[in-house]
Amino acid sequence: MTTYVALLHSIVLGPGKRLVMADLKAMAAELGFGDPRTWVATGNLIFEGDDAPLAAIESRLEAAFRARFGKHVDIILRTAQDWRRLAAKNPFPGGNGADIGIRVMRKPLGPGALAMLGRIAAPGIALALADGDLWIDFGGKPSEAKLLSHLTTKKLGIGTLRNANTVNALVAMLD
Repeated sequence: MTTYVALLHSIVLGPGKRLVMADLKAMAAELGFGDPRTWVATGNLIFEGDDAPLAAIESRLEAAFRARFGKHVDIILRTAQDWRRLAAKNPFPGGNGADIGIRVMRKPLGPGALAMLGRIAAPGIALALADGDLWIDFGGKPSEAKLLSHLTTKKLGIGTLRNANTVNALVAMLD
């Protein structure tokens, strides 16, 4: 068995309606995944499953999500080992975890994306790539950064943003 970390890109199902984590765990269990568990109400799911290609499991989860909740949501998957490695590569370990974001990507970003975002980022925002995932030290509240409007699927590809506190909380759940 392999332990997986799944990140949902959005858990908003419609105006004023958010996904309930108990429903997400139930969906995973119905797919045959073991020990589904979530971290707060932010669309993070950890579960056990047979070793399989990540893309195949992502597709199963996305299809089940659409069937159950009536909306497509991109789901990015990592193995527990890969998640621990992702967390360990935080290029801003001394920063405030709530102000450090990581855009976890389905397909790795290249240096061109980093250069493009670097031209847009306001002074005080630091950017780095680690294994194709984008780390951002916002140097303050991420919600106030204009850079957020450029961290979209249309501009960067399929991915989802989490803060360093969430990344580390998921690592703790794996141990």
